[in-house]
Amino acid sequence: MKKEKLGVIFGGMSTENEVSVASANSILRNLSEEKYEIYPIYIGKDGTWYEAEKPIEEKQFGEAPKTKAKIENPIENLKKLDILFPVLHGLYGEDGTIQGLFELLEKPYVGCKVLASSIGMDKAYTKIIFEKAGLKQAKYEYIRKYKENYIYVDKQFKEQILSLEEVVSKIIKNIKFPMFIKPSNSGSSVGINKARTQEELKNYIKYASQFDNKILIEEGIQGREVECAVLGNEEVKASTVGEVKAAAEFYSYEAKYQNEQSRTQIPAEIEKELEKEIRSQAIKAFKAIDGKGLARVDFFIENNSNQIYINEINTLPGFTHISMYPKLFEASGITYQELLDKLIELSKE
Repeated sequence: MKKEKLGVIFGGMSTENEVSVASANSILRNLSEEKYEIYPIYIGKDGTWYEAEKPIEEKQFGEAPKTKAKIENPIENLKKLDILFPVLHGLYGEDGTIQGLFELLEKPYVGCKVLASSIGMDKAYTKIIFEKAGLKQAKYEYIRKYKENYIYVDKQFKEQILSLEEVVSKIIKNIKFPMFIKPSNSGSSVGINKARTQEELKNYIKYASQFDNKILIEEGIQGREVECAVLGNEEVKASTVGEVKAAAEFYSYEAKYQNEQSRTQIPAEIEKELEKEIRSQAIKAFKAIDGKGLARVDFFIENNSNQIYINEINTLPGFTHISMYPKLFEASGITYQELLDKLIELSKE
């Protein structure tokens, strides 16, 4: 049987380059060389494309490939391949940008298409879609950085140009502390902080604006953080539910990837009815953004009330050895290698 030429594309120009490299290392070590002719392609932080070494060696977290040859014409290089497997997190890789390139090349590729990728990447617009779908969410405010000021966007999309102090005054009238401040287009918890005071809110808005001009401010939910993985195109299945046990006050970038005390519990110790509802909502959220292939959907279970709040959807979740997406499906009876094969098959539908 002729092997399919599979391009695994990783790295990228986003703040999540290192996470992407770690994910790709795991994927490349688990792909079947009997089924696929594997072509690792690394995109550097400056946007340069390289043919990476194969097989991929064991590396430190996020370490770029040492042996690589520059690709002079990335388009022609991609045209020679049969299937593309983007393992790119964040901007230019998870936001519909590279998916649009794959569409132009008419190549099958793993994961969500252009629309779902762009919506899933932009947390502010994900919120709007989830509202329409009737999914319960934390209260939130949405602003944009504009020169030395900020544009405050209300629920009717009316805009006001305000100073930082004026923006903060509006926010604290509508939502309560503690608040989470997030760059709208960022992943792996990059740029996220928790504010408990007005001064912290001001500082963290300024900090988040270094990563994106769109900034989301959410009211904190006191509760447990749980995650559910989904797999499929039209016939979508949801995994078991896992719980994040962060070693910090919240699941920051450092808590995820640099603090060995952080752990996950799979399956989460929750009531069966609650698990069933979370799985149902995960599929609903995935369908609402027109998702395809895979996603991980994150929720909070509020203390005392047991109310479920959707947090966000990740259309290209991490695939590192500690990542929830493959671990959730492994607990649901699908091995890592089987999961990769299934994702590649879904890309061809």
